Amino acid sequence: MTEEKSLNFLEEIVENDLKAGRYTSITTRFPPEPNGYLHLGHAKSICLNFGLALKYGGKTNLRFDDTNPVTEETEYVDNIKNDVAWLGFSWANELYASDYFPQLYEFALKLIRKGLAYVDDSTSEEIAASKGTPTSPGKDSPYRNRSVEENLTLFEQMKAGKFKDGERVLRAKVDMAHTNMHMRDPILYRIKHAHHHRTGDTWCIYPMYDFAHGQSDSIEQVTHSICTLEFVPHRELYNWFIEKLEIFPSRQYEFARLNMTHTLMSKRKLLQLVNEGHVSGWDDPRMPTLSGVRRRGYTPESIRDFCDRVGVAKRDNLIDISLLEFCVREHLNKVSLRRMVVFDPLKIVLINYPEGKSEMLRSENTPGEEGVTYREMPFSRELYIEKDDFMENPPKKYFRLAPGQMVRLKSAYIIKCEEVVKGSDGTILEVRCSYIPESKSGSDTSGIQVKGTLHWVSANHAVPAEVRIYDRLFTVEDLGTLEGDFRDHLNPQSLVIKRVYAEPELGKAAPDERFQFLRMGYYCLDPDSKPDKLIFNQTVTLRDMWAKEAKKG
Repeated sequence: MTEEKSLNFLEEIVENDLKAGRYTSITTRFPPEPNGYLHLGHAKSICLNFGLALKYGGKTNLRFDDTNPVTEETEYVDNIKNDVAWLGFSWANELYASDYFPQLYEFALKLIRKGLAYVDDSTSEEIAASKGTPTSPGKDSPYRNRSVEENLTLFEQMKAGKFKDGERVLRAKVDMAHTNMHMRDPILYRIKHAHHHRTGDTWCIYPMYDFAHGQSDSIEQVTHSICTLEFVPHRELYNWFIEKLEIFPSRQYEFARLNMTHTLMSKRKLLQLVNEGHVSGWDDPRMPTLSGVRRRGYTPESIRDFCDRVGVAKRDNLIDISLLEFCVREHLNKVSLRRMVVFDPLKIVLINYPEGKSEMLRSENTPGEEGVTYREMPFSRELYIEKDDFMENPPKKYFRLAPGQMVRLKSAYIIKCEEVVKGSDGTILEVRCSYIPESKSGSDTSGIQVKGTLHWVSANHAVPAEVRIYDRLFTVEDLGTLEGDFRDHLNPQSLVIKRVYAEPELGKAAPDERFQFLRMGYYCLDPDSKPDKLIFNQTVTLRDMWAKEAKKG
């Protein structure tokens, strides 16, 4: 009998609201600003918002908070939609804050008519200086007591383009002595003569986030507006606007954002890495963007599993990236096709295998118990194994290849090292072995038992390929506590490129396939790959190498 999973605090809120009859169904929303690519922190929010709606029979809107025309692009909109769909979620409606610009403008007029908003001619520096501090009250703007008629006229002139950027703003009239700094007459609209990716040049005034967000929720009748903890101080203003405008009472709830070791969760800083060429783009496999981890070979199932394991908390904490890698390994182990690839080749010559002969041997594609499939691999007189799998003077209990010692070649034969051939400088050129014909995998009648099994490829049939091996992009664990420039902590070894020899079957690799290169790690085909130049990205190692290194230290 499986133990029932306890509810998180947001599920408790939703269940209580439904039981109390506050709503007959729930509506959530995922509201990204289209000013960059989504990262793993957004994945947690996506899983939470869509997951709640799915669990309780509600719906989730995908709404783009596109209120800043200077930083937003259609490219980002398209990529965000692809990322959400890739994670496995479908939205009820695709919406944009810019859809509501006419309605938001009317809301602003309503506040002006109620004496709750005014046009301020002060500069941004003057407004900032008048705000006061958390322990001292602010000062009223000299324009705070303009008449309703004057404010309506000036706001209309702002909309008509009569003023320059920054010349005037519209502010809410709340309380300049309020203990919450966000309530000290916040700015509702600013002037920006900039082309908007959807509305073009129709508008030159744009609502601030705090004014657009809650009202957009209300227009869509979002029941549970779920934000991260940094929006806790904004909640009071969120509620103030809804109350004064007398509109649908959406409610905001906050949860802890995702913070991970060795990982940067800032679109602004990630954009900096892209623009300055520290990475190849938003989809660089070292990036924590969903495009990056997708290109690296992470699966949506593993990311959803990770978000579920992390859970929903009310306090910020730092999650070890090893947990995400564990989830990725666990899923890839179930779905990856097995292939043999030699990274650092040592030539093996089978002295008793006929020259010019080759045969096809059968090897499992997957280790699953159900529906096991097989592939064929060419076997010949000359093979490659890993250099690390041979030792001329081995220690005790060394079970790989050594002079006079036997090993099994995976899905093939048992071989015995007979001779080591060296160059004039002492470098090993090749290792000559004999093979046991009766030891063929699947029909072994040799009676010989060996403890070591090695992967290999046929030297004459192997396909050359490039593998890109990735490590943590940053050398420090907690990027949130860094002082100084975060770029000073970039890992110079975050990308290592190697030339390898792959079994021929990998020449047929498809972009959506996942592979375990036996004993080496999990890999996927990179979009840069071509039939005559195969490129594979390392998704994750077979084991947690960082934990292993930490134990050594």
